[in-house]
Amino acid sequence: MSRTTRLSSSLLRVAAVTGVAALTLTACGSGSGSSSSSSGSGEVKVGLITKTDTNPFFVKMKEGAEKAAKENGAQLSTAAGKFDGDNAGQVTAIENMVAAGVKGILITPSDSKAIVPAIEKARAKGVLVIALDTPTDPESAVDALFATDNVKAGELIGEYAKAAMKGKTAKIAALDLAPGVSVGVQRHEGFLKGFGATDKDVVCAQDTGGDQAKGQTAMENCLQKEPDINVVYTINEPAALGAYTALKAKGREKDVLIVSVDGGCTGTQAVKDGKIAATSQQYPLKMAAEGVKAVVTYAKDGKKASGYTDTGVTLISDKAQDGVTSKDTAYGLESCWG
Repeated sequence: MSRTTRLSSSLLRVAAVTGVAALTLTACGSGSGSSSSSSGSGEVKVGLITKTDTNPFFVKMKEGAEKAAKENGAQLSTAAGKFDGDNAGQVTAIENMVAAGVKGILITPSDSKAIVPAIEKARAKGVLVIALDTPTDPESAVDALFATDNVKAGELIGEYAKAAMKGKTAKIAALDLAPGVSVGVQRHEGFLKGFGATDKDVVCAQDTGGDQAKGQTAMENCLQKEPDINVVYTINEPAALGAYTALKAKGREKDVLIVSVDGGCTGTQAVKDGKIAATSQQYPLKMAAEGVKAVVTYAKDGKKASGYTDTGVTLISDKAQDGVTSKDTAYGLESCWG
């Protein structure tokens, strides 16, 4: 879908006054959406901006925010980028939400550095800004961060992969996110640390945007470059499933170890089915719920959330490795999302 026409700032002010500001948020990009969990002039207005509205992780995050808003008597507006990396769309979303009078904004930054000026403008107007899942660069650009410890998530699958290789020489492919996104950098570096490797040990690295089709293409490219790849690190489970599809087409799906991060229900089922060896499960519902509660608290008593809150991560695999703490897919499917 093409990006919808951006509204002028004057029109946005009119929309806010007439109570239809949530509708203007569709101007953030063709992947964006908006909703209001409740209505009423006395309610706290909270904004949620995700990278996309198609990735199951962000769909579940939105559901968590909607539920928390309803439970806490808040009015929620949501928006998303057209694609993972759509910084311009997120900037527009921030501007629209500030014009609509939100008390706080929860955001998963598509570009950790480029989004900072827009966040600073919002905070200067008294809006509480909390990053979810992905930290800004610098992290202090927001009031608080509620997120998975992405370095730890990467370390867990790195340690697992190292143990599963049982001393065999590893030829590693890294299917990453995109330049400038801190969550991708942290997971990548965490994986290498856990594996005891460096970027020199990575025989092929490709960006996927966390997309399944791009993950498949990236894996195909890596197999052309280095046919003997035997370990594949992936930024998330959609990219992992894309890699699996490419490997299966070459008859390599049983002799290449794929590890990932997310813990969505589809990805966890893929672990159970043997397509992915292990994944680090994170918890978007908790991130969103805690974020909404923090905005409501700020609106009511002026207390600002601050610093980093770790929302947890668990290694999921049905093939436990000595020295690596993990839980099986029965636990993972009970705790998954999407």
